[in-house]
Amino acid sequence: MSNHFTGLSLGPPLGDQRLDLCDLYAFQSPTDPKRTVIILNANPNVDALHPDAIYRLNIDNNGDCLTDIAISYVYSKPQNGKQTVDVYVATGAESRSPEAVGKKIISAAEVSFGAKPNIVKAGNYTFFAGARSDAFFFDYDGIKALFDTRGKRNFTEPHLSGKSPWTGVDSNAVANIFSMVFELPTSELGANPEIRIWGRCSVRENGKLVHADRAGHPSVSSFFNTDDTKLEFNASEPVNDRKRWTDQFVHLMGHTGNYTPEEAVAALDEHRLLPDMLPFNPSKPAKYPNGRGFTEDVINVRIAFLTKNECPPTGLKPHTDTLKEFPYLGTPHGKKS
Repeated sequence: MSNHFTGLSLGPPLGDQRLDLCDLYAFQSPTDPKRTVIILNANPNVDALHPDAIYRLNIDNNGDCLTDIAISYVYSKPQNGKQTVDVYVATGAESRSPEAVGKKIISAAEVSFGAKPNIVKAGNYTFFAGARSDAFFFDYDGIKALFDTRGKRNFTEPHLSGKSPWTGVDSNAVANIFSMVFELPTSELGANPEIRIWGRCSVRENGKLVHADRAGHPSVSSFFNTDDTKLEFNASEPVNDRKRWTDQFVHLMGHTGNYTPEEAVAALDEHRLLPDMLPFNPSKPAKYPNGRGFTEDVINVRIAFLTKNECPPTGLKPHTDTLKEFPYLGTPHGKKS
């Protein structure tokens, strides 16, 4: 999760789990501080990704909320339980094309569905795509207890009765995820001093690319959108976020945390939730909201924000099977090496 559910109905984008972007991570490589790791996770079903889709990392390095570097992943049609992926890198104006453009740096790399990761090196880049153990931890039953009203999920009315809603059970303890891990020299990011990152998933329907999902800050789309607006939000661009979504976010925060409009805008600005892009200054340690590692309880952060710190912490602990070396996410559960 983090973005493993989309809106109140908890359904995947366009009804297709393969198009569901989940978590976005950015941190310094623990083996080389001069390199940066960016991870985009998708598809909790952990089967083949959509062959008509483009999965993309967008990087803004000058603060104008427009893409300056695009890293695109395009997958082949799966055959006999196997799939391959091409990787493209585009810069400048070319990076703002919705298509997979730029230099193809990796061609037909095999996707890993077993325990052994297929790690691909191409010049200064290191890449992996496939099944891994999901590092995201959350208390799903606790979230339901906090927000359910007569069996209907209503993220505008948290139940803050003094009793903690949390069960203490990590619903993701043995979950897997489809992960795309990209590592590159930090110098190539052009951070000045930071970058802002967001993920995009687009799918070709009737010859046209449809923007199906996006990922920036953890769980923003999940909690701040309604069933009526989630499709528009997922298809929209960060450059338009403040103008289009501030009023909706402020309205929600008035219900969840009794924020005044002025308090809500100030909190959104302090936490930099709009535009929905993950900021990362690579000269500083990665800890959300400066990038994101595997140890932060981002659901706790988001719920505390929504309720103005009225909800107690979840009490969950990070997963212990993450790695200190590439591809950093642990061996997928149920897979033998």
